[in-house]
Amino acid sequence: MTAPLADPERGAAVKAADRAHVFHSWSAQAVIDPLAVAGADGSYFWDYEGNRYLDFSSQLVNTNIGHQHPKVVAAIQEQAGKLATFAPAFAIDVRSEAARLIAELTPGDLNKIFFTNGGAEAVENAVRMARLHTGRHKVLSTYRSYHGATAAAINLTGDPRRWASDTGSAGVVHFWGPFLYRSQFHAGTEAQECERALKHLEELIAFEGPQTIAAIILETVPGTAGIMVPPPGYLAGVREICDRYGIVFVLDEVMAGFGRTGKWFAADHWGVVPDLMTFAKGVNSGYVPLGGVAISERIAETFAHRPYPGGLTYSGHPLACASAIATINAMREERIVENAAEIGERVLGPGLRELAARHECVGEVRGMGVFWALELVKDRSTREPLVPYNASGADAAPMAEFAAACKRGGLWPFVNMNRTHVVPPCNVSEAEAKEGLAVLDAALSVVDPR
Repeated sequence: MTAPLADPERGAAVKAADRAHVFHSWSAQAVIDPLAVAGADGSYFWDYEGNRYLDFSSQLVNTNIGHQHPKVVAAIQEQAGKLATFAPAFAIDVRSEAARLIAELTPGDLNKIFFTNGGAEAVENAVRMARLHTGRHKVLSTYRSYHGATAAAINLTGDPRRWASDTGSAGVVHFWGPFLYRSQFHAGTEAQECERALKHLEELIAFEGPQTIAAIILETVPGTAGIMVPPPGYLAGVREICDRYGIVFVLDEVMAGFGRTGKWFAADHWGVVPDLMTFAKGVNSGYVPLGGVAISERIAETFAHRPYPGGLTYSGHPLACASAIATINAMREERIVENAAEIGERVLGPGLRELAARHECVGEVRGMGVFWALELVKDRSTREPLVPYNASGADAAPMAEFAAACKRGGLWPFVNMNRTHVVPPCNVSEAEAKEGLAVLDAALSVVDPR
């Protein structure tokens, strides 16, 4: 694949319009320099200068089926010609079919689907459902988590993006989830980490008052916070605690779902069924905004004769649902979920561990499927992060240098704090994965201890 011919003049015009009128998220507007993108296809995108990048970020870990998949593009075009939009109160064929396909894939009895425009709204509505179902208000979530940027979701988030919006009165209580590499529990093994993390959660519930807690929400595999795969038994342990105290168990699969971990949902690795599951991103690779909540029969029954007090103008938008149907069918036909598992097991996992053996700056490799993280450190023995927690400016320079080296090599990385995440599309080829590993190898040399 080759990028189109360079058109710097057009690129300059696109960037000038952006800088004049677009207000960017999570950014100080005067200091950012967004790349003007000319196009994308499969695992690559390119700019107006003719530079092509292997997308090892899947944008925001959402283009699970890659860029411009022809079957999904065609489905959107066809649906636009038939019925471009319709209010959510009506029964629409593509809305019903998208819900059926998703319910067919979700674990257990999560058979009702409430559609949203994205992951944050899915979390908002899952929390609302849990509170109304239980008549309780508090919701527990972990530090090292991200659940979205809307009002409830940002308070549930356990990373610094919460701080500016945290009211301290939203009914949210944070706790420590398991993470052996930086254990809060002085654990030496995964089994100890699991046992002590569950004990910590039980003690927190006892002190908060179980009768006040509506829900516990967990990212099945935390994403932006570091791709920390939970130890065996942890999710089952949380499920048991929730059952014992009548707490709704919510799994956030917005990032981990739809093939990212090598199964349709990350929960499938551990055979755990939540009461509510949120999804978005990979359900249609973000081609049209779509998210949702998969709802258990028990919670759905709460609203059988009691109106659910929530809704969205674009809930189950026909274009979004058509793209979800095409995405799910293409993933099945092309064995894209299986490909994610195979690439993780045969290429990315072994390849990243080889990089760790060669580069002193790599403290830990962790992940599954096409969902991996390299923890970068100054010193392996002390595990001191390569940059401080929530570093910016000069303090974050080593990670900025690493990211710049990746881009010079033709790879677009996903960098967060002291980590680089390796999250290509689920249909990435073996050759593309190896190409990315080679660029990472060179870029890590830039930040290796000297």
